[in-house]
Amino acid sequence: MDITMRLAQQPEADELLGRSPLAALVGMLLDQQVPMEWAFSGPWTIAQRMDSDDLDAHVIAASDPEEFAALLSRKPAVHRYPGSMAKRIQQLCAYLVEHYGGDAAAIWSDAKTGDELLGRLKDLPGFGEQKARIFLALLGKQLGVRPKGWREAAGGYGQAGVYRSAADITGPESLAKVRAYKQEAKAAAKAAKTGKG
Repeated sequence: MDITMRLAQQPEADELLGRSPLAALVGMLLDQQVPMEWAFSGPWTIAQRMDSDDLDAHVIAASDPEEFAALLSRKPAVHRYPGSMAKRIQQLCAYLVEHYGGDAAAIWSDAKTGDELLGRLKDLPGFGEQKARIFLALLGKQLGVRPKGWREAAGGYGQAGVYRSAADITGPESLAKVRAYKQEAKAAAKAAKTGKG
C-alpha cells in the first residue's frame, strides 16, 4: 500500500494513511463527532507521540490504557473524546492482533467478495454498518481493493461520481462537496423529523 491520500489535508498525515493500512483504519475509527481532517490526521499524531513513523497494532494493544489515553489527550487532543477513543483504538488493535496477527491489510487482502469484506469490517470493534460501508468504499475507490461486488456491498457510498463520504475525498474541492452533501442530508433529516419536509 503506497497511495497518495488527501483525507487529512496535511502532507505527513496523508502520507502515513497512504502507506499504512492500520493508520487508515484508525483514521476511519476516529471519524465521528470531529471534522474529517482532524480524525484522519489522528494516526500521524499518535505515531509521532509514540516516537514512531507508523502505527503497530501489537504495541498499541499492549500499551498501558491510562498512558495511551494520556497520549491522545495531550494538547492538541487527537479527538474531542480522547479517553473513549483511546479505549476504542486499543480494542481495535487487540482484535487485529487476535484475529489477523496484527496485520490490518489481512482484513481485505484475501476477501473474495464485497459482502465477505463488509462482514469482516462490521466485526471490527467500533465499526458499525455505516462506517464499515464507508471504509469498504474507501478501499475500493482509493486503495484499489475491489473484490467482486464491492460497490454493491458499500451501498450508496460505493457509487461512482458521488461525494458522500471520506471515500470520495481526493483534495480540498471534493472535501467541500462532501461537506455540502452532509449538510444537505442533515437538513433533510431534520426537516423530516419536524414534519416540514
